[in-house]
Amino acid sequence: MLATCQQHKTMSKSTPSLLSYVDPFIGTAGKGKTYPGATLPYGMVQLSPDNGRNGWDWISGYFYPDNVIAGFSHTHLSGTGAGDLYDISFMPLAGPTKQKVLDQVNPLPVIYSSFSHDNEQATPGYYQVFLTDYQINVELTAGLRTGVQRYTFAKHTQTGQVKLDLNYARNWDKTIATELIIINDHTIAGYRKSTGWAKDQRVYFYSVFSQPFTMHTVSHADNQNTSSNNSDKHYQTSGQQGLSALFDFNLKQQKQVLVKTAISSVSIENAKQNLLTDGLQSSFTDYRQRAEKQWKQALAKVKVTAEHDNMVQFYTALYHSYLAPRVFSDSNGQYKGPDGKIHQATRSPRYSFFSLWDTFRALHPWKTITDTEHSKAMMMSLIAHYHEYGLLPVWNFQGNETNMMMGYHAVPVLVDAYLKRIISEQDINSEQLFNALKKSAMQNDFGIDSYKALGYVPFEHGNWNVSLTLEYAFDDWSIAQMAQALGKIQDAKYFTQRGQNYRQHFDPATGFMRAKSQAGVFKSGFDPLAYHPEDYCEANAWQYNFFVPHDIKGLIQLHGGRNKFANKLDQMFSTKQQLNDKGELPEWISGYIGQYVHGNEPAHHVPYLYQYTGQGHKTQQRVRQIMAELYNTAPNGLAGNEDAGQMSAWYMFSALGFYPVNPVAGEYVLGSPEVAHAQIKLPDNKTFTIIANNQSADNIYVKSVTLNGQPYSAITISHQDIMAGGTLIFNMTSEVH
Repeated sequence: MLATCQQHKTMSKSTPSLLSYVDPFIGTAGKGKTYPGATLPYGMVQLSPDNGRNGWDWISGYFYPDNVIAGFSHTHLSGTGAGDLYDISFMPLAGPTKQKVLDQVNPLPVIYSSFSHDNEQATPGYYQVFLTDYQINVELTAGLRTGVQRYTFAKHTQTGQVKLDLNYARNWDKTIATELIIINDHTIAGYRKSTGWAKDQRVYFYSVFSQPFTMHTVSHADNQNTSSNNSDKHYQTSGQQGLSALFDFNLKQQKQVLVKTAISSVSIENAKQNLLTDGLQSSFTDYRQRAEKQWKQALAKVKVTAEHDNMVQFYTALYHSYLAPRVFSDSNGQYKGPDGKIHQATRSPRYSFFSLWDTFRALHPWKTITDTEHSKAMMMSLIAHYHEYGLLPVWNFQGNETNMMMGYHAVPVLVDAYLKRIISEQDINSEQLFNALKKSAMQNDFGIDSYKALGYVPFEHGNWNVSLTLEYAFDDWSIAQMAQALGKIQDAKYFTQRGQNYRQHFDPATGFMRAKSQAGVFKSGFDPLAYHPEDYCEANAWQYNFFVPHDIKGLIQLHGGRNKFANKLDQMFSTKQQLNDKGELPEWISGYIGQYVHGNEPAHHVPYLYQYTGQGHKTQQRVRQIMAELYNTAPNGLAGNEDAGQMSAWYMFSALGFYPVNPVAGEYVLGSPEVAHAQIKLPDNKTFTIIANNQSADNIYVKSVTLNGQPYSAITISHQDIMAGGTLIFNMTSEVH
């Protein structure tokens, strides 16, 4: 088991604030794929260490069990399954450099340093590590669009170097063009253009050193065409032979070198303006203090009282929820759009990094309660994507449409925001919004042509056919709700009918959602335990069997009523996983209880379905089991990919005692709170308070509930009731009620 001593360093007793409960190392081991570096809430820059290796474990650049660091780059993904970014990588050096081949994917030796977790720490907006081989202490902090690095060299060091590697590329990422301009002996600029998950990535940068460099040496990736002539000022490459450079510093008088780097998707000049906006003259301490202030304000939106570990889990989850989506437009509002053109944001910043297949389930509903201001700006970014690209985003990233995963899940996110009045007619014209929703549903790509014609996606279409139908049906139901709100009766009727398409796949003989042919015949050779990517997306028949969040009553009827449905849920949690011929499970199957897989998203709502069968105590038992067994405070404390905040949003909702089973219904299903007390700050100076009387690891069952002093017997609470402010009290017991 990974040591948990790190969290004691992360949570200093001298800083008794909410920051002290955040451990950025949670999720950096195991399946979490998070990064520990410095960023702001929704920050454009994610300045974080990279181990220099390729592979699934290093998708975020850093993997806690590793013991080497090969650089500090300015862009990182939080908990996704895609290996990309790592742009504008710096590495301080002193004395002889250490190099070796770090993995079998990259055969070239990599400059690196060993390090120890005993001399490493992280808090929101700050990261520190000591590079053992060069005796250099590295500290990182950030502004909104700027990364700030402070290198402190050993007292005996007389000269040092800083390496800039514009060719640094790992996993899916490949360099396609680089530029380096030596502006003066303190200032450099340029760009790194790359392709990978996002095909057209442009990162322009502008960097200022705190003291002059005495020499610079520039190389291509193949170490050819090296130049150390300080009269050379401008270097460019195309192809995968990107530039790297060494900058020499005289350290006899000053042992510290500060590097401030701002980035932009538009131009070097915009990167410069971003740095001026964030603070060209500001010190490292200024940046760090501003970062801490912003994080304190963000974390203070929910005040929680709970056991210490639960406090750490909650506030780390809240921290992770602020890492996506993130600001993509520059300080002047410009940004690169998915059409490759430069666009101008006016009323609010443009956000990118929408992992919608994951985050429509709980992260975006979470923001509709706790962060309505930024949620509105994000909705406007989704619509901006539509105007630039012609369709709402599927998986928007770095000014690109990746079409990663499936569904048109910008639809439920936007509909939910509209119905909850996060966005108004003044923000987004409702007719334009509805046309955007409808266009996604009426296109002919991604099996939608067959779906429209047959009412389902046949297995002849290819991968994920069952999952596609189920998720399209939910999105269609969401469009129907919008149509109903706008008085579009025919559209409401049409999309309500399409919302019932999930029934096409249900096989009453087996009790599962199964693949069908174009002729309407169920596919032969059915095994509900097998993981078949041709039919189910990152799941099997068990995990997708219950994905009908918009018509749970109809799903219960298909299964033969409440008792049979509850028995089916029982079987899901008790049926063992089936290993493949190699004795393994797919990489994305982790954190499981029977066939319930918490490490991936499709079944996140399933524990709450017991409430609809009259067996709410089983919901209470399962959600508490998941929180207790599948979340912890070690670096491997997440059971699966963090997925841009979805894993954390599930925990926060569940810890407070409710969850958006249907994220467009405007209601939340009650569970079993893990906190003793919580206060959510709401607009208009309102607060919503949750109290769990007698809550403990043993007292997981809900004896009774009151809302604003009145007995409350419903299994859901409405969004309207929460946003009105008030008090929800759970009276807890160790006995089933």
